[in-house]
Amino acid sequence: MAARTKTTKDRPSYRCTECGWQTAKWLGRCPECHAWGTVEEYGVPAVRTTAPGRVTTSAVPIGQVDGRQATARSTGVPELDRVLGGGLVPGAVVLVAGEPGVGKSTLLLDVAAKAASDEHRTLYVTGEESASQVRLRADRIHAIDDHLYLAAETDLSAVLGHLDAVKPSLLILDSVQTIASPELDGAPGGMAQVREVAGALIRASKERGMATLLVGHVTKDGSIAGPRLLEHLVDVVLSFEGDRHARLRLVRGVKNRYGTTDEVGCFELHDEGITGLADPSGLFLTRRAEPVPGTCLTVTLEGRRPLVAEVQALTVDSQIPSPRRTTSGLETSRVSMMLAVLEQRGRISALGKRDIYSATVGGVKLSEPAADLAIALALASAASDTPLPKNLVAIGEVGLAGEVRRVTGVQRRLSEAHRLGFTHALVPGDPGKIPSGMKVLEVADIGDALRVLPRSRRRDAPRDEEDRR
Repeated sequence: MAARTKTTKDRPSYRCTECGWQTAKWLGRCPECHAWGTVEEYGVPAVRTTAPGRVTTSAVPIGQVDGRQATARSTGVPELDRVLGGGLVPGAVVLVAGEPGVGKSTLLLDVAAKAASDEHRTLYVTGEESASQVRLRADRIHAIDDHLYLAAETDLSAVLGHLDAVKPSLLILDSVQTIASPELDGAPGGMAQVREVAGALIRASKERGMATLLVGHVTKDGSIAGPRLLEHLVDVVLSFEGDRHARLRLVRGVKNRYGTTDEVGCFELHDEGITGLADPSGLFLTRRAEPVPGTCLTVTLEGRRPLVAEVQALTVDSQIPSPRRTTSGLETSRVSMMLAVLEQRGRISALGKRDIYSATVGGVKLSEPAADLAIALALASAASDTPLPKNLVAIGEVGLAGEVRRVTGVQRRLSEAHRLGFTHALVPGDPGKIPSGMKVLEVADIGDALRVLPRSRRRDAPRDEEDRR
């Protein structure tokens, strides 16, 4: 008797509980979302053929679709409107994620009060705090409005009941990980609970034309907690970033179905709440009467917004066999690369045996290659104890061969520097249109850039000069 062939119906199927990816065999790591231990066996659904059903809305030419229903309404916070693409679209669901204490609840409570009006009610549902605690914060940041309604709930059915009672135009839920559905087993914050809560609120938002802001937690590595499916379901994903020891906060668009994701909103967190910064460059600069050795200014791009930032460096004689290399706000790897380029291509020999400290001002983090030239000049200025010329900015990427490469947005960077009163700039070749009244020096390599340092005051002379002596 021939053995029975194993059919597809007999084979087990597996699915990732994080992103929903399916496979015919078990894997320890999902190849789609790269999560470990999330692939589980589940029953193979029976093959069914879906018959054509009744059409609820007839298909029409795209030119006849009324686009006014997707018109954005301002939140009352211009910096947040900038990131959202003009404001909140009716029926849109926005996920705001960030580390604890960064200011998510403070910002959204301010938005809730400013967006509330006679025609547009706002419902703020908190699952992490009591109503009295939220009221104390609202008094502190002056976020009191008669059309702002507050509820403390952790049950999904109760939240949906508040929607029927208040009929808001804007719902703010803080946070989605604290709400649970009584129809499912499991603690709040579990994958099944987060999917169910988010799905129910998304359906309610689309049916009512109500904008929804969901607060989400993040994991230790900074990614959004919960199933990856949550990010796919919502319309907009915003990342709230900032060092809790600094005043600057950045709201960055990660996903946006109604606008671009290259805009960044800047905020300042203080005792009275959080306020938008239309011109945040002042936080990243130190105004001095005379230039100081070891400082150089650059212009970085956060999204499409140019920001003038200051790079500082300090070199001292090392008292240990292995000199220290300490960075703050800068990537350690890029600082190490600039040190190697200065020693090999710039002929500065004293850097390898000294303790080197490098940092930025105001809590800004510089990670783009356009800051390479400023880092290199700050290090060279600190090593030679020679200040750079006043009102100078440096823009450019430095390669390992010492060449200065072009970067994007040079004209926007120069315009921002000129607006703030800077008169001189070091840039790569072919910078484009230069603002009137600004002197721009094009440099081809690190050697050309180092010529801006006055040679008469250099403490560590280059190797070729030492050889000639």
